[in-house]
Amino acid sequence: MKILKSLSSLSLLCLPLIGLQAQAAVLPEAEVVTKITLAKMPSSKPMSIAYVPIHQRYYVADGGLAPMGSEMEAPISKSQVHVYGDGGQYIQSAKPGYDNRSIYFNQVTKQLETITYNISSNAGFSPNTGLFSLELDDKGNLTGNSKDISGFNAAFGDASTIPTHNPETNLYYAKQGRSNLVWVVDLNKDEKVEEIKLDLKTAGVQFDDITDYYVAYTGIKGEELALLDVDHKAVLVFDIKGSFVAKSALPSTLKLRSQNHIAGLGYTNGLFFVYHEPESEFGTFYGFKVSDLAR
Repeated sequence: MKILKSLSSLSLLCLPLIGLQAQAAVLPEAEVVTKITLAKMPSSKPMSIAYVPIHQRYYVADGGLAPMGSEMEAPISKSQVHVYGDGGQYIQSAKPGYDNRSIYFNQVTKQLETITYNISSNAGFSPNTGLFSLELDDKGNLTGNSKDISGFNAAFGDASTIPTHNPETNLYYAKQGRSNLVWVVDLNKDEKVEEIKLDLKTAGVQFDDITDYYVAYTGIKGEELALLDVDHKAVLVFDIKGSFVAKSALPSTLKLRSQNHIAGLGYTNGLFFVYHEPESEFGTFYGFKVSDLAR
């Protein structure tokens, strides 16, 4: 009987330790692992960045230019996607024709995919809008060709959302503007399957301190969601239910601007990316490690 009581007491003592271990995995100060110095003026705003491990290349997607057409040409966006090597060297730029919001490597389909502005049609219907795969050649260069994956889906909510993908469940996380809400989306359904409320109060922030439309899916158990606290220069980490876990401070020398609320964000290759516009002629993407568990 005494042994059972001792084991029970030991179990209760271990419960707080589990939470402390999750918090301890988040680095108090984010570590700079890589930098992608943009070699070409963005065709609009640098929206997001993706890493394709097969080719060991980064892809920076511009957004902000709506698809425009005429009697002589199809309605396409002039926003470009730029390709960089693993070490940050510039390789190529291409114009797939989309007003990109989120670019990512789909680990299930092994494709580079992009989600456009207004995938929800919340801002009215427009051409070349939805989710598309971008074709790469055997070297990892963009060919300029693409394929439709999914069209309009109201489940994404805000027209400006920058969704992130969970390859394990094939669900998307779409943060809603100027709020703590994240909508969970299944492409096969036209309504959100879940709504996550991020605990901003415990994190010590207001909705206007953080990124408006972006939350990263990290794939780290207990640290699944992360977003940028622009005003306090930190990455805030939450679990899949929206509970605050910990924050990872960014360098105080980083000069973030208002556009960091709406653009220049990404989580790929185990790194949280932030666009630092003042650095170099066209700006620089910093890749930060914010957790010991990141891979």
